Amino acid sequence: MNKYFSISDKVYDVTEQYPELIDLFAANGFENLKNETMRKTVGKSISVEAALKSKRIDLQIFEQKMVDVIEQNNPELSTGLADTRKENPGGELKIAGVLPCPIRVQLLEKLDNWLSNQDTKVSYQLQAASMGLDWIRDQMTGDEDALADVYLSAGFSLFFDRSVMGHHLENGVFSDLTGAEHFNSCFDNESIDLKDPKGQYTIIGVVPAVFMVNTELLGDRPFPESWADLLKPEFEDTVALPMQDLDLFNAVLLSIYNEYGNDGLRKLGRSLLLSMHPAQMVKSGAKKQQSNAPVITVMPYFFTRMTRENSPMRPVWPKDGAIISPIFLITKTASKEKSQPLVDFLFSKEMGGILSASGKFPSTHPEVDNGLSPDQTFMWPGWDFINNNDIGQLLKETEAVFFDTAGGKA
Repeated sequence: MNKYFSISDKVYDVTEQYPELIDLFAANGFENLKNETMRKTVGKSISVEAALKSKRIDLQIFEQKMVDVIEQNNPELSTGLADTRKENPGGELKIAGVLPCPIRVQLLEKLDNWLSNQDTKVSYQLQAASMGLDWIRDQMTGDEDALADVYLSAGFSLFFDRSVMGHHLENGVFSDLTGAEHFNSCFDNESIDLKDPKGQYTIIGVVPAVFMVNTELLGDRPFPESWADLLKPEFEDTVALPMQDLDLFNAVLLSIYNEYGNDGLRKLGRSLLLSMHPAQMVKSGAKKQQSNAPVITVMPYFFTRMTRENSPMRPVWPKDGAIISPIFLITKTASKEKSQPLVDFLFSKEMGGILSASGKFPSTHPEVDNGLSPDQTFMWPGWDFINNNDIGQLLKETEAVFFDTAGGKA
């Protein structure tokens, strides 16, 4: 259920109200909807639900994708205060952050249900990740009193930027209040440890970046199975990167730099064909004959589930690990007593299950089954790398190297 349409609505009515959905439908097997006459005749005779079932497309996943496309094309809808902000004058607790679009509704519903049974008065502002982090950045550059008590958000470019967070971290403003001694085995093993050794940050989940290969455009090139393969000369001018998803793009830049240095960034710049949003990436599989269609598209793991049966797009979990963008739960030390119940709820098995199952954003909670196989590993720069670098400044430097090579392609 969503606030924009019902799956029982006719395809014509939905696409008439939200024309941006036409391309999404067309990319998933309904190419005839791009013909106005066919859209008016066929579209008026079949519901969204019936259409999707005819193609064996998962209803829940596609409905969420439709919502994402609507909100991405109409930002004023996704930032409606009724969905993203709860004002409680005199509230004892303030929460702020951005939530990944595919699970934002589920997380807000769970949060509202939990808050309705609490005595503590809470105010929150939790916007869609597509709206960026500038509003939080402005808030966090002030003194401690201006900060929210709890931040629930992703953001390499925000939470690791010393110009924003430096003085707060030095003054011990934030603490990990989860009490977790160990994380999920996916993130607590010989090759990776997401638990902050300084006890200031909590990572509750991740957005994995994987890629998809258009097998019909691959030609006689070896099938790419790793990030290292994407940097090879044979894949120059063939890769689409998620540059509109800034935090995931930042994660890719930092990870490639950590593994391969500036040389790797230059090779990645040469590999770039174009920048694409995940919705466009899925759509590109239908453009197999067009010269601007990428051979490889880098995207969040969630969107790989959008490909239709018999699609030429083949998902790849890189052998050297999916690059991850962390989802943070950051809490003020001074607010511990009043925020502890909220922290316990946000880092619960129930909430971890929503992250992992509904959106394919693997949870760090030790009791959650992320449904991943042992070979689905992750690429993470590590806490030593993060603590020994000014990530905010490093991102500017890595972007400069990348874009200098990519030129006008970005």
